[in-house]
Amino acid sequence: MKKYLGGMLAAALTIAGGPTLAAPLPKAAKPEAVGLSSQRLQRLTDAFNADVQSGKIPGAVVMVMRQGKVAYAQSFGFQDRAANSTMRADSIFRIASMTKPITMVAALMLAEEGKLQLMDPASVYLPQLKNLQVGVEVKEGSGERRLALEPARREMTVQDLMRHTSGMTYGIFGDSLVQRAYRAAGTMDDQQTNAQMIDKLAQLPLAFQPGAAFEYGMSNDVIGRIVEVQSGLDLNRFIVERIARPLGMRDTSFLLDAEQTARLAQAQSAPGAPPLIIGYNPAKPPKWFSGGGGLLSTAEDYARFCQMLLNGGELEGVRLLSRKSVELMTSNHLPPDATYGAFTLELGLTAPLPQYGQGYGLGVGVRKEAGRSMVPGSIGDYYWGGATGPYFWVDPQEKLVAVMMLQASDIQLRTHYRSLLRNLVYQALQ
Repeated sequence: MKKYLGGMLAAALTIAGGPTLAAPLPKAAKPEAVGLSSQRLQRLTDAFNADVQSGKIPGAVVMVMRQGKVAYAQSFGFQDRAANSTMRADSIFRIASMTKPITMVAALMLAEEGKLQLMDPASVYLPQLKNLQVGVEVKEGSGERRLALEPARREMTVQDLMRHTSGMTYGIFGDSLVQRAYRAAGTMDDQQTNAQMIDKLAQLPLAFQPGAAFEYGMSNDVIGRIVEVQSGLDLNRFIVERIARPLGMRDTSFLLDAEQTARLAQAQSAPGAPPLIIGYNPAKPPKWFSGGGGLLSTAEDYARFCQMLLNGGELEGVRLLSRKSVELMTSNHLPPDATYGAFTLELGLTAPLPQYGQGYGLGVGVRKEAGRSMVPGSIGDYYWGGATGPYFWVDPQEKLVAVMMLQASDIQLRTHYRSLLRNLVYQALQ
């Protein structure tokens, strides 16, 4: 009864628009109580402290949960090294593509309400996407490239958009002619709306035939617009009111107020270089609520989201999804004959490649094999990270959640810390 009343209270507060009175996540009396070694977790603390002191990273926040309880929570270094401000447990981070799993949960919530079908063509919800063409590069005798257009053999579906097989790409990576067209159209302008983004994408060719290839790109941003159309709410309001507040994620949003802005972690600039701003700029807040990469959050907020998934769609009496929807989200969705876009290898540890024993679900990578991967884990664990540095994974076999909040955009650096964290967390299991 107590659990039920807690869920009802959270729901009532959410509808009323007030803050959720969520208590802090439950903490283990000591790591050993949930099967982790305090002594071996000290290796994680020592490694991150050493790298802050050497200047490799400005700072980080790491949280590890097991069996539903926080076993490890540490903040390291500087929230803003240039300003000499100390990292806090509740420092706020630009989470970039760790937005994607939250947007996918939003879409699956609508699917459970009968407002969305994964099998439907995207054009059912966004008619502008009805007759897209595919851009095929042709090399002339002079060596010049030109773009030839051919009709799509089938329409992209909602599932294609959720698993990145829609044929859409990112203009910020690579230099194909389609990617150049994305850049020229300003598809990632943070002053556009999601509706304006769709109008731009509707005028551009696809990079691949729908369903043929995994190509990391703007597919999940399109899902964000579908959420808006089918819910009648903008994406920020949907995520804040329907996901973040009910789960007690106080600091998860596309926008920050003045108090939250003071807790915004900053990337580290090179000595003598101007301040480095990647993503959210408090001086010019976005109008674009990017379902693929625009959210801000904290380590504890994101751990709440992960624990909800690990629990099968429920946290502290608040259920967002059914167990079967979570199973669907975290299963491999890539067809066996799928090919992979050129940028896929750049995803490093998270790349959903067969040679790594990995696939891709709906907004998350999925481990399919015990071996092949370069880092420890379990079959069925799922994960993702962001270009600004953060990373998470959920291991259902071990009842484990790990979240690392870091602002370091260098691809080699962030890959290093994802591997380091996996190694140092799993070595501490008893």
